[in-house]
Amino acid sequence: MPRVLLAPDKFKGTLTAAEVAAHLEAGLRSVVPDLEVAVVPVADGGDGTLAAAEAAGFERVQVRATGPTGMPCWAAYGRRGDEAVVELAEVSGLARLGEGELAPLTATSRGTGDLVAAALDAGCRRVVVGIGGSASTDGGAGLLQGLGARISGRRGRALHAGGGPLVDVVSLDLTELHPGLASAELVVACDVDNPLTGPSGAAAVYGPQKGATPDDVQALDVALSAWADVVARATGRDLRNLPGAGAAGGVGFALLAVLGARAQPGAELVAQLTGLADAVCSADLVVTGEGSLDEQTLHGKAPAAVAALARDKGVPVVAVAGRVALDQPALRAAGVGTAYALLAAAADEREAFERPGPLLERIGARIAREHLVGAS
Repeated sequence: MPRVLLAPDKFKGTLTAAEVAAHLEAGLRSVVPDLEVAVVPVADGGDGTLAAAEAAGFERVQVRATGPTGMPCWAAYGRRGDEAVVELAEVSGLARLGEGELAPLTATSRGTGDLVAAALDAGCRRVVVGIGGSASTDGGAGLLQGLGARISGRRGRALHAGGGPLVDVVSLDLTELHPGLASAELVVACDVDNPLTGPSGAAAVYGPQKGATPDDVQALDVALSAWADVVARATGRDLRNLPGAGAAGGVGFALLAVLGARAQPGAELVAQLTGLADAVCSADLVVTGEGSLDEQTLHGKAPAAVAALARDKGVPVVAVAGRVALDQPALRAAGVGTAYALLAAAADEREAFERPGPLLERIGARIAREHLVGAS
């Protein structure tokens, strides 16, 4: 009996990775009922990272934390032994904000620091932080505050949350940082090489996605420059131009330049956490996918990492997506033999977005007929 590994990423806005896998499995089994199926949801360090960790055996730990607008909220991190997974999007992400709630100048990353602190309090000594999907552009100042740093403005006054108020920052005191940081390893899932400031920096490139107007972008860049000056005085080194410092509105800067975290590509990091390589080696066919297979997929997205790993192991790969914008040569170069699009199976775009589950089951059955029947 052939063995199939289902390793999809989420279909953003419609289904989680686990839900995608469940529908595909139902379709596969409708043709090959006794099929041996393994499920390893994947992610690239952004939203879905915590879910992938949970599927790999991490325990979901609920804690009280600070949301992106400063309001308290319930959020979670994953724990397995002395290892933790913190997903920024879970607590400090755009997904936490509804329409009209974007706060480009005042959103904070403090909740991510709250989750890291909770993991350290629980005895974790290796903390993986996935930093995609941020709602803030605060240079990671909030994250550091959540870990005990003191950030002051003129006359020693505490600054309001967010990137905008950093224009008045005067001092950074790291003496009260969480003691667990001294013996813990921080690993950050980071797939961008933007610096903190300038035309390729956090405000200019990512600020508009978070609601920043052109004036806001200019104000945030000035504020982040002031923040970088203060951090340089406090740490004795100026790392504002470090590749990845501009990730997640500057949370990368706080983790890499201030806390000494080690950066690793997100999809690669999640693959290690979930044991993806072993699962691929045990499979006769790998099915991966995401909402859109396009040029971005080829630059650090999880399905490309899955396909590359399977190609290296000599295992054939098919991909499923809402839409497929890559031609066959590009797919083959990435390690994907065949790609199936929900749009091609749907009557129209609305059906593909509103009823992806039945379409995925139909595609799962097609995959079974075209790639498995006869192999068993």
